[in-house]
Amino acid sequence: MKDDELIQLINPVVADLGLECLGIEYAPSRGNSLLRIYIDHQERPITIDDCEAVSRELSAQLDVNDPISGRYTLEVSSPGLDRPLFTPAQFARFIGEKAKVSLNLPVEGRRRLQGAIRAVDGDRITIDQDGVDIVVAHDNVQKARIVPDYVALGLAPEKKPAGKAGAQSKPGASKAGNAKPGAPERKPNK
Repeated sequence: MKDDELIQLINPVVADLGLECLGIEYAPSRGNSLLRIYIDHQERPITIDDCEAVSRELSAQLDVNDPISGRYTLEVSSPGLDRPLFTPAQFARFIGEKAKVSLNLPVEGRRRLQGAIRAVDGDRITIDQDGVDIVVAHDNVQKARIVPDYVALGLAPEKKPAGKAGAQSKPGASKAGNAKPGAPERKPNK
């Protein structure tokens, strides 16, 4: 079954629970495939209870319709800080944010881009790659995720500018001329 057909089956179930299906990742495998569904809510964070409710309802729906042959694992997830981007509308929602984008076919010699989302025009997405705007067709996007700014989110310390070289002594350096840097200082025996 194609991703579009799975989305058409999944969307109404998720919407009935007052949530939004952002998209899916389906990884077929001989032994045990993986169906990962990303859900979101516009006004509040996703909870474990949300994921459990969607999983319960979808399990029943998928059992009845049986869209995937063989064994598979169903995983329901919040988008997280490094949220995946599945549609042009989702790219548009995050204009100005940094994204990491993997392409099916190279554009300007690159299959991987990382930079700010500059614009979205229909199905064309503009990414600033090192100061150069690169336009990518959405159909060519294999995978895309937001690159979170952990410093701005208060989840990482700010990087301090590098100090002037040579102005500071090395930590752990001994006053004795023959000691190695980092070695403990030896005191003479009495």
